[in-house]
Amino acid sequence: MRIAVTGSIATDHLMVFPGRFAEQLIAGQLERISLSFLTDRLEVRRGGVAANIAFGLGLLGLDPVLVGAAGADFADYGAWLRANGVDTSAVRVSDTLHTARFVCTTDQDHHQIATFYAGAMAEAPRIDLAEIAGRTGGLRLVLVGADDPAAMLRHTATAHRLGIPVAADPSQQLARLGRAQARRLVEGARWLFTNAYEAALLMKRTGWSEDEVLGRVGTWITTRGADGVVLTRRGADRLTVPAVPTDKIADPTGAGDAFRSGFLAGLARQWPPQQAARLGCALAATALETVGTQEYQLLPADLTARIARTYGADAARCIELRPADA
Repeated sequence: MRIAVTGSIATDHLMVFPGRFAEQLIAGQLERISLSFLTDRLEVRRGGVAANIAFGLGLLGLDPVLVGAAGADFADYGAWLRANGVDTSAVRVSDTLHTARFVCTTDQDHHQIATFYAGAMAEAPRIDLAEIAGRTGGLRLVLVGADDPAAMLRHTATAHRLGIPVAADPSQQLARLGRAQARRLVEGARWLFTNAYEAALLMKRTGWSEDEVLGRVGTWITTRGADGVVLTRRGADRLTVPAVPTDKIADPTGAGDAFRSGFLAGLARQWPPQQAARLGCALAATALETVGTQEYQLLPADLTARIARTYGADAARCIELRPADA
């Protein structure tokens, strides 16, 4: 049985601004804001949260099923994903719309301003997860990532109906969700992923306190950048996993997706959550050192060395990057 990763498939246009966004903002003028930034670098890369997470899982030998919608320009992108271990047979290819676009500018403090064009993602609600589960021989987990909200709700409901565990990862779509929608995406999730900012936004959108959220999910995983990851369960002590340090941050885009890849790969190997989070942090550090969300290389010896340096030799010995059990 395999992991399905649902969500956006996109092309990333990544630019670097050699200054600070904060210096361009004028107090008292924000309601009339109109800014243009002269960037000195442009990289056009493959992206989209579902494709990024599936890419990492593919490198880790999990044979993930990518579930999302793309445009007629997907041929080369699809070939790239398949070459890196991703099953793209469940990708819906639009006849009329382009693959989604993510345009992001990063300043010298690693702060970001981004815009997302949905494009073919508008057709994602037409995808039938039940048909995919039957055709692929069953699914052990469905990650519901940022996508057209109707698709996110449909995939969540289908997975619950089929008894497939859900990992809820609404991320940037939280801002678009109403209270009822946000609650339906969170309720009953085995795993809930947010970063620190999204955690506060999720509570605002759902109208639930932290304890009320924890009463409705299995484990809440909150990524905090250089401060590591916090795993929280109702009635249990918080578990903090330190981040794997890196001497070079080339591009923060996609580090969270790489963490999810490593974490889910650990779960697929039936590792305890702490051990899975350590692999996720090591993969996130690897992604941070490369521009682009699918440009990093997986070197098992390097991942093991990172884990040993951060968590100790015993932790590294527990990490075996072999294919997950079927």
